[in-house]
Amino acid sequence: MTTFPRLAGFLLLAGLVAGCSSGGGWSDYAAAGQAEPAPAPMTVEQLAAKVGCKPKLQVDADEIRTAHCKTQAGEFFVNTFRTERLKDEWMDDAPEYNPHLVGPRWTVLGPLKVLEVLKGPLNGDLHLTDHRVSMTPAPK
Repeated sequence: MTTFPRLAGFLLLAGLVAGCSSGGGWSDYAAAGQAEPAPAPMTVEQLAAKVGCKPKLQVDADEIRTAHCKTQAGEFFVNTFRTERLKDEWMDDAPEYNPHLVGPRWTVLGPLKVLEVLKGPLNGDLHLTDHRVSMTPAPK
């Protein structure tokens, strides 16, 4: 049976160990079971720049930003979202017959042949119908 003094002693020791650790390094992520922190989501402009496009902004709202792009590969739309939940809600309403290239808090919509060209530079997952089902093979 754990007594209050033992519990208090354990909590004090745990606090001292945490306070004396070096903190702020990669070891913090490894200890938490994470290889590294999640990268910041890309903006419309950053996504467009990766594929050589100057985006024409069509929607500039707090929750979603949408731009039209045209490259040698073809035309497409780039969307970024404030949260992953907003992206999922938007994708739930997107036409199922349109293929999507999907990444963290962003989507790209366009013809399949265009998305296949953009997939590599954007490091996205290709979704042909339901946005929850990726057509990109999982790495082995």
